[in-house]
Amino acid sequence: MPYIKLEQRAKWDKVSKIVRKLLESSRIEEKDGQLNYLFTKILKDVYVPKYFNYNRAIGLLECVKQEFYRRDVSKYEEEKIKENGDI
Repeated sequence: MPYIKLEQRAKWDKVSKIVRKLLESSRIEEKDGQLNYLFTKILKDVYVPKYFNYNRAIGLLECVKQEFYRRDVSKYEEEKIKENGDI
């Protein structure tokens, strides 16, 4: 979990809400590209071009992927196994 202090969450929740609103007005075929652009743009703006920083950014993205899978995808898959049976 990307743990941050509770008092820091409100400002990031506001940013997330703005991004979500922008994406709601996009066609489904455009959303993945727009999210990819946004994430890439932020990473390029935050990390100075150095291998050390590129390594940090890739590690961050890997942790985001794993956190999303752990908290959301795996729960969905477990529900579907119960609903449809296992392999």
